[in-house]
Amino acid sequence: MDLSNFYLCSILVALCFQARMACNSNDRAALIGFSNCLTSIIEAWNSSTADCCTWDGVTCDNSTVLSKRVIGLELGNKRLTGTICQSLAVLDHLGFLNLSHNFLHGTLPTKLFTLQNLEVLDLSNNDFTGSILTGGDLPSIRFVDLSNNYFVGSLNSTLCETLPRIQVLNLASNSFTGEVSNTFGRCTSLLHLSLKGNSLSGRFPESLLHLQDLRVLHLEDNQFSGPLDAGLGNLSNLVELDISSNSFSGILPDVFGKLGKLAEFSAHTNKFTGHMPVSLVNSPSLETLNLDNNTLNGSININCSAMIHLVSLYLGSNNFHGPIPETFSSCHSLSILDLSGDKLGGEVPSNFKNLQALTSLSLSNTNITNISAALGILQKCKNLTFLALDRNFQNEQMPSDVNLQFKNLRVLLMQNCQLRGSIPLWLRRCKMLQLLVLSWNLLGETVPSWLGNFNSLFYLDLSNNLFTGEIPISLTGLQTLTNRNNLIDGNATGIPLYKKTGGSGGSLQYKKIGSLPPTMDLSYNKLIGPIWPSFGNLKSIHVLKLKKNELSGPIPSDLSGMSSLEILDLSHNKLTGEIPSSLVKLSFLSKFSVAYNQIYGEIPTGGQFLTFPCSSFEGNNGLYGGDGAFTSCQLAHLPLSPPATAATQPPTEKMTILGVQFGIGAAIGFVLTVIFCFMSGWVIAKPKEERRNYHQKLRQKV
Repeated sequence: MDLSNFYLCSILVALCFQARMACNSNDRAALIGFSNCLTSIIEAWNSSTADCCTWDGVTCDNSTVLSKRVIGLELGNKRLTGTICQSLAVLDHLGFLNLSHNFLHGTLPTKLFTLQNLEVLDLSNNDFTGSILTGGDLPSIRFVDLSNNYFVGSLNSTLCETLPRIQVLNLASNSFTGEVSNTFGRCTSLLHLSLKGNSLSGRFPESLLHLQDLRVLHLEDNQFSGPLDAGLGNLSNLVELDISSNSFSGILPDVFGKLGKLAEFSAHTNKFTGHMPVSLVNSPSLETLNLDNNTLNGSININCSAMIHLVSLYLGSNNFHGPIPETFSSCHSLSILDLSGDKLGGEVPSNFKNLQALTSLSLSNTNITNISAALGILQKCKNLTFLALDRNFQNEQMPSDVNLQFKNLRVLLMQNCQLRGSIPLWLRRCKMLQLLVLSWNLLGETVPSWLGNFNSLFYLDLSNNLFTGEIPISLTGLQTLTNRNNLIDGNATGIPLYKKTGGSGGSLQYKKIGSLPPTMDLSYNKLIGPIWPSFGNLKSIHVLKLKKNELSGPIPSDLSGMSSLEILDLSHNKLTGEIPSSLVKLSFLSKFSVAYNQIYGEIPTGGQFLTFPCSSFEGNNGLYGGDGAFTSCQLAHLPLSPPATAATQPPTEKMTILGVQFGIGAAIGFVLTVIFCFMSGWVIAKPKEERRNYHQKLRQKV
């Protein structure tokens, strides 16, 4: 055989060998069985193709001479629906299984937990139910993520026996109940454990204090209670510890000196009391410390000289008292500082100007004074993007210093301060503003037209002030509200934003600026003039409130252009005309009111107008409901049909009272009255005898 024939034969043999190296037939059958249990189709899966190793998301190896074995199945975020069949357990060489971020439901097949080679299992963000990991054996598994499902029951006592080598276990955001089993201490290889967002109860799980290799522990959003065990200091490798939103109580144990690697500690929304431990406020490793919403007291004794890596500090809603510490100026890495709701008082320390890394600052409701000095100091923090000063500076004058500069400011909250004066010119330089709230003050004069020049402003609240004049037409051209394609910065502020809700008395928390609904609230002022038709240009606005002003004229039909509108409140003004039928096009409108105006005519029918209560229309005598759609409004004395009078018609410009007919009638009536008066003697007295006879005749008639 010559050399060329040898090469040809070698190639043919290789091709034949490769053809024989298709996926294992049992594995192929298992994948087809898995697919048959789905109610959706996996794109690029073709059962007519013999080699399943070419299917989308399937990974094989060359573990045998005659066929390839499936070792990985990566089908995350494929919009899969249906259940998982037992056939998946036939893939006995499977080492990696990811079905996360789909719409799979039902219980997990028990045989799934007998895969001897499985190392990674990710079923997170689905709709699975039932209990987990009962009677299984996964000797090789190191990573399990079952978070964001609907699993129930207790955390099984055999869990660590089923997962002897587990390093990462994420069971967050399910419906597990009861106490954490004492057998958790046997999961000695655990590095990352998340049990947050369940209904687990009892004291801090003592079994977890034996996991000396643990680096990340998340227990937040459960129902744990009682004090923290001093044994917490045994977890010397901890980097993250989050126990927030529980009912832990008592004092914080002074063990943080033993946690030399701890970078993040969050214990907000608990019932901790007393002072911050010395070891905590001197921790050199801490980068984030969140103790918001407890009942801690004393002075704020953070030692910034020791806490050299501190970036985020949340101490709000506690009982800390005394002045704002000047030592904060030594926290050169501090980016986020929240002291809101504490009992501090005094003024902002002058050396706050040294906080050049500061991006977010909240001093809300801290009883601080001297707004002029505060702004003069804080303007030196050149990277400041979020500033909350609300519920302070009571009855002070709004600073008018035109030299103030906050060039990077995106959020400014100064509501509930009873500030006097007007909107200051220095705000004009805040070109980056996205959210401006000045409500519940005593600000007056006109609303400046330059507010319409902010290219990024999407949330404006000037309600409950003393503003006069017309609404600046420039506000109807705010770029972020006119163009749906203008994306709002969705970055987190570092400090949660809160928007009060009605009825229940609770509040809704927004962690990102971009999650707030685009809003313009000018209600409860003294604004006059029309509602501009160009408001219809605000295609991205969700909330428009103009309540309790003195606006007049008709409701423009162009308002139907606000296609994203959810709330429209025009009540308690002096608006006239009819409700434009075009407003029926506002398909997202959930709250609407034109109450207490001078509106007349038929209420539009169809669309969202079929859902609005009678209170949306009350106080308008000329309104009536059509086609029986507002039968319930009879209870509010709102007629179902046009009134018998011309009340539903627009009033004429002037009602003529004095005319020819009126003059003739008045003259005849005057003459008859005079004659009657003469005959009765009321004008010229009759002789005494005649008057006597006259009265006798009257008595006889009676």
